[in-house]
Amino acid sequence: MGLLSRIRSLFSGLATTTYPWPALDVALPGQRYLHLVGSIHMGTRDMAPLSQRLLDKLRDADALIVEADISEGGSPFSRNADEKPLEQRLSPADWQRVVSLTQELGISLSAIDNQPAWQIALVLQAHQAQRLGLRPDYGIDFQLLEAAKALSVPVVELEGAQSQIDMLMQLPQGGMPLLMDTLTHWHTNARLLQTMIGWWMETPPPPQDNTALPNTFGEELYDVLMYQRNRQWQAFLQQLPAGRYVVAVGALHLYGEGNLPNLLKKI
Repeated sequence: MGLLSRIRSLFSGLATTTYPWPALDVALPGQRYLHLVGSIHMGTRDMAPLSQRLLDKLRDADALIVEADISEGGSPFSRNADEKPLEQRLSPADWQRVVSLTQELGISLSAIDNQPAWQIALVLQAHQAQRLGLRPDYGIDFQLLEAAKALSVPVVELEGAQSQIDMLMQLPQGGMPLLMDTLTHWHTNARLLQTMIGWWMETPPPPQDNTALPNTFGEELYDVLMYQRNRQWQAFLQQLPAGRYVVAVGALHLYGEGNLPNLLKKI
């Protein structure tokens, strides 16, 4: 690539076009243009339908890139081996906290008692989101997937559902740190969900900026669930052929330390 082309690419990659949803445009060398969208995996009724402006970008894209294609449904969770009863894995105080939350959320304690800790954390988080009025079929990535099928836009996975499950299964202590973080940051996570809903209902802060967001992960989990995945996605996106792509990842991946946009701009 010549010097002039590199300069054009640099300035194009630093474009500051703003959108009424959490997103930004990144231009990579080799005529690869990414529209990074900060998705929420569960949404409210008011978050549908998607903006026509976003649908136009999708229509003109060579592919929609998502973390995993969740439109097919199904769950690999049932293949997990039973764990010891949860009460034996928790301190008395943490056990009582879980009992209280399951009663509050209407979750059958017996249904989750022998599940891995990471799976219990996800069940609690999903019910918390539902309590706040969020539903999977209003999630941004789900809506984008449905729109991509209607528009005959190819779908590409960054990692896939099974890879995500494999990652969770490799967490230490059966994913107990994720369950502990879920209990510790329960109310903080609810505020964060409401903040991200607001990003889709009102003007969001620019991605990759210094927006102060509440921390719902410990340092170890942040490294595994956020930073390491951002690095893997960075490498994946760098290998794309020339073209235009809509890339939908969890909104938090566009903000904070080691965020995906900043990693891509370091190319």
